[in-house]
Amino acid sequence: MAVEIKVPTLGESVAEATVAKWFKQPGDAVAVDEPLVELETDKVTVEVNASSAGALASILVPEGTDVAVGTLLGTIDETAAGAPAAAAPVPAPAPAPAPAPAAAPAPAPTPEPAPAPVPAPAPTPAPAPAPVAATKPLSPAVRKLVDDNDLDPALITPTGKDGRIAKGDVLAAIAAGTARRKAPAAAPAGQGPVYTPSSELPPRPDDPREERVRISKLRKIISGRLKEAQNTAAMLTTWNEVDMGNAMSLRATYKEAFEKKHGVRLGFMSYFVRAACIALKEWPAVNAEIYGEELIYKNYYNVGVAVGTPQGLVVPVLKDADKMRFSDIEGGISDFGRRARDGKLSMDEMMGGTFTISNGGVFGSLNSMPILNVPQSAILGMHKIQKRPMAIGDEVVIRPMMYLALSYDHRIIDGREAVSFLVRMKDLIEDPQRIMLDV
Repeated sequence: MAVEIKVPTLGESVAEATVAKWFKQPGDAVAVDEPLVELETDKVTVEVNASSAGALASILVPEGTDVAVGTLLGTIDETAAGAPAAAAPVPAPAPAPAPAPAAAPAPAPTPEPAPAPVPAPAPTPAPAPAPVAATKPLSPAVRKLVDDNDLDPALITPTGKDGRIAKGDVLAAIAAGTARRKAPAAAPAGQGPVYTPSSELPPRPDDPREERVRISKLRKIISGRLKEAQNTAAMLTTWNEVDMGNAMSLRATYKEAFEKKHGVRLGFMSYFVRAACIALKEWPAVNAEIYGEELIYKNYYNVGVAVGTPQGLVVPVLKDADKMRFSDIEGGISDFGRRARDGKLSMDEMMGGTFTISNGGVFGSLNSMPILNVPQSAILGMHKIQKRPMAIGDEVVIRPMMYLALSYDHRIIDGREAVSFLVRMKDLIEDPQRIMLDV
């Protein structure tokens, strides 16, 4: 019996993936729950495991192909149980030659009916699917994204339910640049999006000193979202600086006891996560979201922590971070970082963030202007701690200083709120006992 291998549900708002790697080839034996194929989405990589034992009978979708949820990827032959897939279609090895004589009489009936199917190609129903996407109504969020980016819905490949265009389809089209209203005719609606339309680029000669690598699904979606943030949000950044002396002193005093008791190192990220939760409660617009004609104020605090991986930036989320202890935060971040590098984060761990913190300081960044993680309305950028001369009273002293940057959507957050939020963060970090006492 043939068992189908299909693209599983990938998570909220994730409609498609890319077939990154097949672990098995047709004919290979497979065991129950053994990984068969790796799918790459805009957030994480997902392994599709075998639901039955047997042998991989067929691969229907090659590596590098974009696929929607529910797409048939291949089949498993349960009866083969380790036998080569080629043997599966043959009923039995010994009887196989025997039917040969019986086949001789078969030609006698003159299989001339073959010409009959010739008129079949005439109907050519292929062009029909092209306008399907254009005839389906768009959701308000998708319509706004299409209009803001001057896209032609007919040139966007739909992967949503009932052939509708999903938000992810639009983001992929933005990243690919293939759905603009003035796009060349060489990119028909039925074609899957590509990252850069070759029709708009001059031919590039081969150079042995260059290496060409296919852009990953993660990188394409990241670029689409960053561009969406720039195109749709009234993005503005405000800066401040924080004296890290007291936080460093507190950490130095308790780091050994903290690690001994909780089994995790005490870092500075837990200070900032807890301080952010306190400040977000006082300035709720920074934790809000624009949804069509409405403002959504969120009375929960899910803080995303940006993690760099070889495949690109991912943002796992600390759910209900305001209820977490320092040890919970540090343990969660350490676990996220380890599993992000191994591509083992689950889809649920990447969803539902209300505010993001990005620490470019771990890479040596002295200052930067972070880009919003849509649909969130603000993101905090941490940077390198560097000793600088500071005026304290009437004296100049050397202090360990860090620049903080808050990028925010000015459509929902006023300058007063953004600056006040950042000042509150500064006060809490410079006097970390305030974080403990929530004052």
